[in-house]
Amino acid sequence: MSFNQAVIEEFRANAGKVGGPFEGAELVLLTTTGARSGREHTAPLGCVRGPGGQGVYVVGSAAGSDRHPDWYHNLLARPLVRVEAGTEDYEAVAVPAEGARREELFAHVVREEPGYGEYQRKTRRVIPVVELQRTHGAGSEEGGVAGMVVRVHGWLRTQIGEILRLPAGEAAAPVGMQLRQHCLAFCQTLDAHHTGEDAGLFPWLAGQHPQLAGFFRRLGDEHREMARMQQELGEALRRDQGGAVRRELEVLGRRLLAHLDREEAELLPVLRALGA
Repeated sequence: MSFNQAVIEEFRANAGKVGGPFEGAELVLLTTTGARSGREHTAPLGCVRGPGGQGVYVVGSAAGSDRHPDWYHNLLARPLVRVEAGTEDYEAVAVPAEGARREELFAHVVREEPGYGEYQRKTRRVIPVVELQRTHGAGSEEGGVAGMVVRVHGWLRTQIGEILRLPAGEAAAPVGMQLRQHCLAFCQTLDAHHTGEDAGLFPWLAGQHPQLAGFFRRLGDEHREMARMQQELGEALRRDQGGAVRRELEVLGRRLLAHLDREEAELLPVLRALGA
């Protein structure tokens, strides 16, 4: 068993408490999705509370190595992560701090944990400070597939609303890391949701209710149209143009909200009638 795996198992068996070199330290388990492999990877990391105890931050120190840790590369590509802290287990968007904010936070980190200052002195790279921003979706006590659909749709509605409230800057202004990471996390979830519906849920329901096959084809067409919009949003992110990102988000958001309303109106009664 690897050292990390032993720490992970001890953490989970003891409500986040571990011994050895980490005894007394505040740890989280951070699960990222591989940028290339698409597989989940869990790493035990020291964490620091932000100024005034607000926010949870992890630091990409890699013990002062000249390379960023793998988990950092993963979250740049797929910002939606899972965080285990003590007995809590929650989803978050990982957002690296930028510019003056990063300098302020790193100074705070070093005051709290001076070893990070030594790691920075060992390398020329700027050690990242990453905030783990908890996501919030609409809750539902309903069980089964219907409840799952309601919860995912609630998450998507909540996230698109929050993203559209983030500043995008002037038309040609660079896209800030906050907006970039939340956009990518949103698209990550939307892709997974639509793929699951197209490959599993819709074919199964069409088998149960053949008269709805045309409706499911129309939903599939809408999924493909939104996938095209996501590609355009991704291009705007790559061009690093805040104004273009905002325009693409607004168009995608309007289309998505109408799609979710239409899907729920037809789909939820069918799922509930089936007891699914």
